[in-house]
Amino acid sequence: MSAAAILTKTLSDSRRGLIGWAVGTALVGMVYASTYPSQRENVDSIPEALRQSLNVDGTAAGYLQASVFGIIVPLLAMIYGVTMGARAIAGDEESGQLDLLLAHPITRTQLVLQRFGALVAGAFGISALVWLAVLAVRGSAELTSVSPLQFLAQCFSLALLAITFGALAVGVGAAVGRRAVVLVVVAVVGVLSYTASTFATQIGADWIAHLSPFHYYIGGEPLRNGFQWGDAAVLVIASAIFVAAGLARFNRRDINS
Repeated sequence: MSAAAILTKTLSDSRRGLIGWAVGTALVGMVYASTYPSQRENVDSIPEALRQSLNVDGTAAGYLQASVFGIIVPLLAMIYGVTMGARAIAGDEESGQLDLLLAHPITRTQLVLQRFGALVAGAFGISALVWLAVLAVRGSAELTSVSPLQFLAQCFSLALLAITFGALAVGVGAAVGRRAVVLVVVAVVGVLSYTASTFATQIGADWIAHLSPFHYYIGGEPLRNGFQWGDAAVLVIASAIFVAAGLARFNRRDINS
């Protein structure tokens, strides 16, 4: 078996789903981004105090950060990451295919890393298509105040967010081998993370936001400030920790029990 056989086979087997996720996420992002001209007046009519509490303004970057890249698109990207992550190990273990895979000359470590590698490739593929989609409507939707490089920075962060939650799903799945457990754990973490990032400032506990992947995804405002390499590093390190922790447990666990 070649060094990247599992990775390429995973991408090949999931190509239709990946294409569907990429096209669907890109279309959703493009449609919502294109509504900026009509929504700008609605945003401007919101009282200033409320706008500050919601962290939204009438600029293109403010609108996109509060709606398109603040809620809709990252939710879809996260669902992709969690779905792929839950299927990576736990899905095969529940279906009985994991024993067949490990009967080939491949270690458990190689299996986990290659499955995670396929997830990473898919996340970047989805984000790349989102970037192209928003660039396609950038002029007509009056979003030219946000440069293509700033859009790229936000889409790069989008990929890392999907990878982080996907890594958590891979890690939990490798550790326990049950998709239901994976979905419950990641759903709880996702809700708590979004809540912490969104409401920490309003309750006067800014430090809580720094515990949330969402803070490192969008807190640095890539649509205004470009690439946030420090935030990106945090998401990469968190992803590595999640996968490594799950892998450590997976290598010691009896999958036949």
